[in-house]
Amino acid sequence: MRTIWTIGPCCAVLLSACLKDELPVPVQPRGEGRSIQVCMGAGYQDQLWMDLRSGTVVSTNPKTAWDLAFESAADGWHVMLNGSRLMTAWNLGAVDITLPGDTNGMGAARRIDAPSGDPDSTAFGDWRGTNNVYLVDLGYDGLGQALGLRKVRMTGVTSSVFTFDVAQLNGSGLQSVTVSKDAMRTFTSYSFANGVVPIEPPAGTWDVVLTQYTHQFYVPYLPYIVTGVLVDRGHARIARIVNADFANVTLSDTLANPFSLRRDAIGYDWKTYSFETTAYTVDASIVYIVENAEGYFNKMRFLDYYGDQGEVGCPLFEVAPL
Repeated sequence: MRTIWTIGPCCAVLLSACLKDELPVPVQPRGEGRSIQVCMGAGYQDQLWMDLRSGTVVSTNPKTAWDLAFESAADGWHVMLNGSRLMTAWNLGAVDITLPGDTNGMGAARRIDAPSGDPDSTAFGDWRGTNNVYLVDLGYDGLGQALGLRKVRMTGVTSSVFTFDVAQLNGSGLQSVTVSKDAMRTFTSYSFANGVVPIEPPAGTWDVVLTQYTHQFYVPYLPYIVTGVLVDRGHARIARIVNADFANVTLSDTLANPFSLRRDAIGYDWKTYSFETTAYTVDASIVYIVENAEGYFNKMRFLDYYGDQGEVGCPLFEVAPL
């Protein structure tokens, strides 16, 4: 990671949690801003988890390091796919997981997790009590190589563990797996190759993750990998102001531009790609106000998408406290 200081050290002012329901508020001292540049590696291979207030990368991992994520709350039961790899799942129904299968019909029937992060819009859906088997496409690595298929049958969930069965497409290699929930994290990540892995940082320690993710386009209807920014849904919220003068954006701008809880509230469309120039252009007039888990507010905008050597996937963005 490269950090470029534009003015000086950042100091933020803690705002009361009641501000969520009492905007507008008096103007607060804004402190100083900074510009930060991070690179996601060749083939956008890395996921970068960031704390905007400190301007630091809290954690980094290859996008191939995990496959599934399990909701860690005591009453949590949702199962998420690794959308950074275009993972999909096909509900085969309550079939025998040990019988050989094929992918005929998967193209039309497969599902993705909604990019909004809505836990009720997942490929697995509400699997509880169904005994359904899902054919899971593990998607692609940073070089575009297919990572294969697995059959998964969720078998149970308690306040502390998930249990499931996993097998190869032909039904061989059946294993029963128990995943203990990590109470420090909103989701507990799991790799078919390595078991439970510490991917998502502890809840409240990060605001955004720079990553590829699966977006659903509708014209044409196509799930597709995009590169952008997802937020810590449930712990951070985002307001988006377009055609804005970054220097003059204040917290009161959220009156006309309400906060969103969507995971993709920042998303990917702060940049556009030109097939004529084969290059990306960043729209610096889009400003985002980010409220983190501690109640601090920062505004941010993107300035570039290329590194010093012209490498793509190196977003440069400006952050200032409100």
